[in-house]
Amino acid sequence: MLPQKQAEEAIVSNFSETEHEGKEEDKEEEHSMFSVKSILWHGGSTWDAWFSCASNQVAQVLLTLPYSFSQLGMLSGILFQIFYGLVGSWTAYLISVLYIEYRSRKEKENVSFKNHVIQWFEVLDGLLGPYWKALGLAFNCTFLLFGSVIQLIACASNIYYINDHLDKRTWTYIFGACCATTVFIPSFHNYRIWSFLGLGMTTYTAWYLAIAALVHGQAEGVTHTGPKKLVLYFTGATNILYTFGGHAVTVEIMHAMWKPQKFKYIYLLATLYVFTLTLPSASAVYWAFGDELLNHSNAFSLLPKNGFRDAAVILMLIHQFITFGFACTPLYFVWEKNAAEKPPFFLPSWTAMYVVNTFVVVWIFVVGFGFGGWASMTNFVRQVDTFGLFAKCYQCKPPVPPPAVAAPPPSKTTRHH
Repeated sequence: MLPQKQAEEAIVSNFSETEHEGKEEDKEEEHSMFSVKSILWHGGSTWDAWFSCASNQVAQVLLTLPYSFSQLGMLSGILFQIFYGLVGSWTAYLISVLYIEYRSRKEKENVSFKNHVIQWFEVLDGLLGPYWKALGLAFNCTFLLFGSVIQLIACASNIYYINDHLDKRTWTYIFGACCATTVFIPSFHNYRIWSFLGLGMTTYTAWYLAIAALVHGQAEGVTHTGPKKLVLYFTGATNILYTFGGHAVTVEIMHAMWKPQKFKYIYLLATLYVFTLTLPSASAVYWAFGDELLNHSNAFSLLPKNGFRDAAVILMLIHQFITFGFACTPLYFVWEKNAAEKPPFFLPSWTAMYVVNTFVVVWIFVVGFGFGGWASMTNFVRQVDTFGLFAKCYQCKPPVPPPAVAAPPPSKTTRHH
């Protein structure tokens, strides 16, 4: 009887703990809804996840979908969008099921995720083993890294339509420095306001493209040949696949939710909204310009320059900053988990590590940068005074003078009378 009684008490205890955690989650959610700070910063509701999924799906690709339509044709372009959108939603559903299974197993082992973000490669490790973990880690990091670079190139391409005084490579450097500040965003909890604004920006851009194309009307002599070459056809199809294939951050978005069990259908609902942006804009621009898009991969290049277009360019630049953050935040998490090492054996605690690091920083700043900089500049001035600013051979040995040659004796001249 005693074991049975203990089991019953354990069940009651677990139920009480679960109920208490549920109340705490409800309190946290209620607090997040009414706190001004939380409204702008700390998000984890189903709406936050929906905004994040929708905002992450459609970004710069919105401007290249008309180009894909010119490669595929109108019918294939629409069908591929619907097909890949549904496939992407099914994939997100499977990922959510695996995430819930992995997390429930770990929580049964009393593993706490209060200060830990679950990522896709960890789910693969827990359910399939280390080989799948390595494969998932390599694929996701590669995908996110290249996605981040694409966003920077896209920023340069867009801003060039407003200001062409700088070349695109220089613009890429500038936006790279700006986008690097996303490292200060701690987690996907803190993308609440950014996701909301990002989706609003792409919504404006999508409907600007559609309305501007309809107002412009069909270009003179426009043709809609459709697929001409097999390579172009599959290039366009791959671009649409990329639109609905951003699953590398799905687990991180799900983990940021207060109740991740509700994520199952969020990606599908986000995809349905994305359809309202991509299908009208791509169809209208392709209808207006047709085969001319084959030589203009960015839809902005064919639309007249005015205030509405410049506004769309600026909004897309801001959204690409957000998308860069979406792509890089999982990479930041990975780098931090590589960085989580124990203190060396000769230091007893992290406090001692902090003291040592503080000493190193102060020493380098005072002695290395201060006194060292003073000494280096003094020596530099002395060297310049000695050798000149642009000497032909800096600190070389002085040239050896040629040996002195004795002057020849004066020749005796014979005087002829």
